[in-house]
Amino acid sequence: MKNLSKGQLAYLIIHCILSAIGFVALVFFMDMLNLRVFGIVLGFIFYLAMVAAIILIIRKRWYFKLITIIVGLVLVVAMIFVSGPITQPLKAAEGNTTQTGVLTVEGGQIQGLVNEDGDVEIYAGIPYAKAPVGDLRWKEPQDVEAWEGVRDCSYFAPRAMQESTNWFVKSFIDVYLEKQWRANLKSVPDIPMSEDCLYLNVFKPKNVSADAPVLVFFHGGSLTSGETSNPDYRGEEFAKNGIVFVSVAYRLGVFGYFALDELKAESPNHTTGNYGLLDQVKSLKWVQDNIAKFGGDKTNVTIAGESAGSSSVSALCTTPLAHGYFKKAIGESSSLVVQIPPHTGRKQEDAIKMGNSIKAEFSCNSLQELRNIPADKLVKTNYENSAMSIDDPYTFPKTPYQVYKDGEQNEQILLNGVNLNEADCFLIPQLLLSGQGLTKLSNYEARIKSGFEGNYAQQVLDLYAGKINSNEDADKMFNQVISARWFVYPHESWSTLAEESGETVYRYVFTKENGYMGTWHSGEMIYMYGNVKNSKKPYRYNESDLKLSDSMSKYIMNFVKTDNPNYAGAAEWTPWSSGTHKVMEFGDNVSMIDDPFTFLYSVMKQYDEYLATK
Repeated sequence: MKNLSKGQLAYLIIHCILSAIGFVALVFFMDMLNLRVFGIVLGFIFYLAMVAAIILIIRKRWYFKLITIIVGLVLVVAMIFVSGPITQPLKAAEGNTTQTGVLTVEGGQIQGLVNEDGDVEIYAGIPYAKAPVGDLRWKEPQDVEAWEGVRDCSYFAPRAMQESTNWFVKSFIDVYLEKQWRANLKSVPDIPMSEDCLYLNVFKPKNVSADAPVLVFFHGGSLTSGETSNPDYRGEEFAKNGIVFVSVAYRLGVFGYFALDELKAESPNHTTGNYGLLDQVKSLKWVQDNIAKFGGDKTNVTIAGESAGSSSVSALCTTPLAHGYFKKAIGESSSLVVQIPPHTGRKQEDAIKMGNSIKAEFSCNSLQELRNIPADKLVKTNYENSAMSIDDPYTFPKTPYQVYKDGEQNEQILLNGVNLNEADCFLIPQLLLSGQGLTKLSNYEARIKSGFEGNYAQQVLDLYAGKINSNEDADKMFNQVISARWFVYPHESWSTLAEESGETVYRYVFTKENGYMGTWHSGEMIYMYGNVKNSKKPYRYNESDLKLSDSMSKYIMNFVKTDNPNYAGAAEWTPWSSGTHKVMEFGDNVSMIDDPFTFLYSVMKQYDEYLATK
């Protein structure tokens, strides 16, 4: 090493880095093909070959060195890009399954499968509307098109169009979320993706023929991503306990929330910008018309959703188009019921402005030209269509906030809640990748001031006076404030207005840490829907997690069945009151506690009112 020039040493370092990255890329790629040991062997061979190249040419001429660097770089990039996304159809249940009988629903006959335990019938990929393709792109969903013969409903339908992340990147995201290295990261392949995406899945209790309660679930994903096949919220466990569970796919991103004046003019309802929401309404109508075929009671329907799915639930609770389609609502970690939603809601004029930018982006002069753009090209737009138009006169004659203010919401009973550290999973990577670093004593005040206008930042800081004494305190404080702003206060507003109108409200806060998402955004879902015991990565959870999942899912199932979450032998979950601010804690402790965010609500409410006057 002493005899190497600076240039040779730099070359050596670059080459070793490329070799190491290539080795890791190859291991990840083989792991996704379930060939992990083979991948490690190949990786070592590749690494040794690159090191041998270094030894052989370290003192050769510069162009030899350049050639090996280029070859190494090409191999690394190729391995990363070849690693995904891997796609294949996904069967709706694992193990030894059998076929169900044939059912007749709107559109034709279907046949699903019976799970290995023999107690749940699963019908996946049932169309509830006509494919929104061609001239039906950006139009209200149409009645389902009839099909011939018996439709095979044993596989999940394609996901709605969305941008995909390759599996090399996804694997490192897993490492980040698990907060530790796991050598065996066997990833579930993506299911195919299509603009033809208006399908739903029904999980039916095997021995139920009539009057079963129904839960309809809308997935999250910022209105730009997501799927119905995610194992965290599969409906099999609910069906085993007598509930007909329905999960719904809907148009996303530029296909679901794009808006233009031209589209509004051609619509018979003069609407634009809420096609994904209209899909959800259409699915609820399908449930009303067809769920009895699966033994479901159309008069006892609960809608539920998480994140953007929860924003969708709050929208469905307030659009007159969904009136009479459900009785109860469950919202997890997002709501539009504030005067100015922090996300997933916007003014129609802003949606149309973005629509015009997308029109210019693709150099289109007409709707026909826009509709002729291939879906896999359109989905790559530089503009993120991640919000509903909450002042569109057809879907929202009144804003969600005003509907609750006037006591005109659709549901009769509301259950909703949040996780303790909602914002962490967004803020940490955002701050690190932007080069700003984590929040600490030296910058927390500036960051709070950049997030609030006027004197509201100082009001927030005053609430923490004398409490921020370390970098850890500063980071925790900043994440708590942003969690309250983005997620928690909208639930407080939702609950308060519902209570004021005489509605019964139940609220929770999820506080359970584990080896994965923990109390971050979406961490509660695998518990709420009883799927901790079905996790393919059991090292994330222990016996306490299994116990909590059993308890939490029982509360939710009883709410769906009886309008009341309580069950014998469990801590009483009392209705929420704005006077006491008691919420049910789901964590190592399961009992009623003081809402940990109460001290922030006053300033958050004032700030929401301030924004509404601008």
